Amino acid sequence: MVEQSSEVPLSGRDKGAVTRLSGSGPTADTERKLADALADVMGAERVPVDGHFFTDLGANSLVMAQFCARLRKRADLPSPSMKDIYRHPTVQSLAAAFPQPAPGPVDAPTAVPPPVPVNTAAPLRPPGKLNHVLCGTLQLLVFLGYSLVAGFVADSGYGWIATGSGLADIYLRSLLFGGIGFVALCLFPVVAKWLLVGRWKPREFPVWGLTYLRFWLVKVLLHANPMILFVGNPLFVLYLRALGARIGKGVTILSPSVPVCTDLLTIGSGTVIRKDSFFLGYRAHAGRIQTGRITLGRDVYIGEKTVLDIDTTMGDGAQLGHSSALYRGQAVPDGEHWHGSPAQPTEIDYLRVAPAACGTPRRAWFGLVTLLQLFFLYIPLAVGGVYMLFTELPAIGKRLDPQMAAVKRSELIPDALQISLVLFFGFVVLGLVALCTVPRLLRLAVKPDRVYPLYGFHYAVHRATARMTNIKFFAWLFGDSSYIVHYLQGLGYDLSRVEQTGSNFGTEVQHETPFLVSVGSGTMVADGLSVINADYSSTSFRLSRTSIGPHNFLGNNIAYPADGRTGANCLLATKVMVPLDGEVRENVGLLGSPCFEIPRSVERDSRFDGLRTGDALHRHLAAKNRYNIRSMALMLCVRWLHTFALTLFGLASVDLYGVLGHLVIGGYLAITLAFSTLYFILLERCIASFRALRPRLCSIYDPYFWWHERLWKVPDHYLNIFNGTPFKALVWRLLGVRIGGRVFDDGCYLTERSLTTIGDDCTLNAGSKIQCHSQEDGTFKSDGTTLGTGCTLGVAAHVHYGVTLGDGAVLAPDSFLMKGEEVPAYARWGGNPAVDLPDAAEQPRGCGPETSPSSADATAATVS
Repeated sequence: MVEQSSEVPLSGRDKGAVTRLSGSGPTADTERKLADALADVMGAERVPVDGHFFTDLGANSLVMAQFCARLRKRADLPSPSMKDIYRHPTVQSLAAAFPQPAPGPVDAPTAVPPPVPVNTAAPLRPPGKLNHVLCGTLQLLVFLGYSLVAGFVADSGYGWIATGSGLADIYLRSLLFGGIGFVALCLFPVVAKWLLVGRWKPREFPVWGLTYLRFWLVKVLLHANPMILFVGNPLFVLYLRALGARIGKGVTILSPSVPVCTDLLTIGSGTVIRKDSFFLGYRAHAGRIQTGRITLGRDVYIGEKTVLDIDTTMGDGAQLGHSSALYRGQAVPDGEHWHGSPAQPTEIDYLRVAPAACGTPRRAWFGLVTLLQLFFLYIPLAVGGVYMLFTELPAIGKRLDPQMAAVKRSELIPDALQISLVLFFGFVVLGLVALCTVPRLLRLAVKPDRVYPLYGFHYAVHRATARMTNIKFFAWLFGDSSYIVHYLQGLGYDLSRVEQTGSNFGTEVQHETPFLVSVGSGTMVADGLSVINADYSSTSFRLSRTSIGPHNFLGNNIAYPADGRTGANCLLATKVMVPLDGEVRENVGLLGSPCFEIPRSVERDSRFDGLRTGDALHRHLAAKNRYNIRSMALMLCVRWLHTFALTLFGLASVDLYGVLGHLVIGGYLAITLAFSTLYFILLERCIASFRALRPRLCSIYDPYFWWHERLWKVPDHYLNIFNGTPFKALVWRLLGVRIGGRVFDDGCYLTERSLTTIGDDCTLNAGSKIQCHSQEDGTFKSDGTTLGTGCTLGVAAHVHYGVTLGDGAVLAPDSFLMKGEEVPAYARWGGNPAVDLPDAAEQPRGCGPETSPSSADATAATVS
């Protein structure tokens, strides 16, 4: 045995510790090299090979990610992932797990170029600038044309309704005009799809071309379709069938993520797809759109926050758990249960509610009642209500009445002030009153832990409660402040004895019902929590209490089920899959999908603990509350100013209505979109003082963090309308993102714009996210993230802060790329947490494409 002393100047711990090597040979040599590399990263002279990375050496995940990146650049050392670091948390155990050095160099310059795409003979070439500009121009013309047609229709409809006499006549005219308009809006995407595309087929085509333009137009029409309001209703399934999807009887779809390539979607009878699931039938990859089949057999269960990539298959009775993903080429055999990202077999049963009597007549009756309510109640009230608003409000009526004298221009601003104040603050006040009263009455109709059939009275009450209590505006207003606690308690949350931190919940939290959510004292929750307190089968549902333990911290984008096996003092990392089996986890951290244990906290995260207790907490919390109140007031003010501006534009349009009504209305739609975009861009840049953000490590009681929270309250919902167009990259650039040319963004979200760098010809898929910060317990950390040229982020992929992706790198769908990672050029990473994937990663052993055709044929045969 070889012994070697080692001084470890890390927080004064382990001074004089002896580094014991395992002996001579390759393992001992690997230990020495790993220890030297880790000491270099940590700025220490030496480190003991038997010292625990986190508890003994005081390292954290960011340091260890940098350590892994350092190893990947050396040909004589193994290339562990962060999961390997947590499984083997000492140099000694890591060297034993990887006794032999890597077989060859892995430096970025020797990386292979991007592969030749399927069904093409030429290598990929980025689209030219001319195609990029031409596509954007045509997309703009399409929007302007659509606005013009909408203006013409609205003008004609208003004129026809205005000729009615009496309430009954106005009701009938509103019913006819609104009903015909609704049917036209629903049928137009169907007709456009069949005329522009015909039947979708598996293929590839470049973005920014004419083929892509037709694809984009169909996608936009589907996403703007009012039928999306019927998600969770049998009518939505019928609509997908009209678009070409092969869907069997008794299918329940609860996800609002509308599939685009519907002809490539096959769903067998009795299948359930939970909310926030992606099954689009396409993906963007390296500047190209790839379409492929998604085939689900009979009685399949798809959990919440899942991703089904193209060319995936699930057999009869198969299940996919929450927070999971099927990668391209994966196929789940009949009756098997899988979970994780990428998915792997499990014994857990995710279908946890007994069936109930819910046949075709019940579904048909529910759909029919929905249509009757829509056409005879909601549409006449909406259309007639708008008409009555125009005629009864003096500020508008006097402008529309031809017998009235011309209105002075000086009256525009006072009238706009009056209308906008009443509409905006009336919505805020009455909305809060309604949210705290109406759902409490509705809850009396649905009892917890009782099985109810779908598509009946109880189901309608439950869905109405979920829609009302998940309005994003109020969570965005109160989130990231002490007042989110009172808001959630007003909705019905049980928050036990609240230990106020000023950041107990973020701005995005959702649930099935607020009355069955319990959160323990001292727990903090970041954005994106989805509480799964309703279980569904294809025929039934049941509400159950979901309890999150005390003194937990929940990261971003977590789906927490009712039977989650976590207790007190747990750290649930971003995108973690909460376990449903085994012992109750306590005093640990959980990471990944499927999850594994990590340290609850590290030394760096405890440096601000002195600010979270005693008089220091009271002083800083009071100061944070005062600052947050000003931020909330600012949010209300800027949103009201936006409402005022839109009202002012509307009154000005009414003044011009008699000239060319349809042109005025069409112009109003285009002008308000341009104004809203520039308004919120300017607002965000003003709050940031037109300066870029800088990396920070501070307490949540630091005034800088309060200012950063204020930036998060700036509305950014307007960005979605630019998805898939060149204008999205332009908006990002105006917001401070350092972004290259010809970037294709199909729905990515950037939390800190000026800390993000995106290279030329990158491809960002729907639901992906680049998050340049984390807020764990009482510590806030931020750093820059860089994507090289030609990178691809898969559907729902999540990239953390301090990350670098080399040129041409690909991150697979539903992956979580942890902080500090460095992905080599042209590498393909995936998983949660993300690791380097082998070439056959999309076709795991035992579930390759050779099993897909027969499964697909069997499933297709079950569809009726």
